[in-house]
Amino acid sequence: MSGVTHYGVGETVEVFLFIKHMTKGTTNTGKPFLTLIFQDKSGEIEAKLWDANEEDERNYQPETIVKVAGEIQSYRGKNQLKIRQIRLANISDGVTKSDFLETAPVSVEEMTSKITQYIFEMQNPNIQRITRHLLKKYQAPFLEYPAATKNHHEFVSGLAYHVVSMLDLAKAIANLYPSLDRDLLYSGIILHDLGKVVELSGPTSTTYTVEGNLIGHISIMVNEIGKAADELGINGEEVMVLQHLVLSHHGKAEWGSPKPPMIREAEILHYIDNIDAKMNMLDRALSRVNPGEFSERIFPLDNRSFYKPTFHK
Repeated sequence: MSGVTHYGVGETVEVFLFIKHMTKGTTNTGKPFLTLIFQDKSGEIEAKLWDANEEDERNYQPETIVKVAGEIQSYRGKNQLKIRQIRLANISDGVTKSDFLETAPVSVEEMTSKITQYIFEMQNPNIQRITRHLLKKYQAPFLEYPAATKNHHEFVSGLAYHVVSMLDLAKAIANLYPSLDRDLLYSGIILHDLGKVVELSGPTSTTYTVEGNLIGHISIMVNEIGKAADELGINGEEVMVLQHLVLSHHGKAEWGSPKPPMIREAEILHYIDNIDAKMNMLDRALSRVNPGEFSERIFPLDNRSFYKPTFHK
């Protein structure tokens, strides 16, 4: 069966869904409601539960499976699910959490072996040792966490999948521009978002941790690189340069970057990160529409809708 994101506006649905997030709100007239973000393997959709009472709030917590009947509506260019009926799933329904979790399209084993190969190819011992040390330290969460709470690669193993895609892109770019230092570029890619395993709460119903809110993945990883260098007895310039790559990968201050890229590989890392994140958003949004239709508005892409040409398969 197709997922909830594949239904069109006006269609009625009766499906089991997983609650990813829940927030409480109050209408202008003071009535309580819940905003629920549902998900299945196809992605996520928002819904409002109006006139919610305390029991609803207790029942419909994140990580809960529910059966929902309703219809798809459009609100500000995005699809929403209008709830007609909702109930908690029970054992006899025969559904489990794994039925609803979107995961990376490549196996964890394949991604691990690819990243290991990229580290193996590094020539600079200082860069190689720091990268290997940090990846080993955080390997378990790195392989199962998403790359973000929303917008791009927000699925189980999304972080590792984002890194593998970026590494392959970096290899192609480095073949075109041999002046790039591959060791630096590969290491910067592997480490740039590794702080997210501390910034985010886990692989499902992901939220920001206290450390994530107060310090953030960029500062977390800059500190981790410094600690790793101390533990390994490395004090070369590579340490500072790797820290710069992590510090500058968002590109601009208004995008959350403490420093703009000031090293060639840092500039390219920023572009590679951007290309992969945006392609992931575009592919997922356009997979949900037929040729000749426009996608939902994509907020991080200037809230634009994208058209799928009729000759696209």
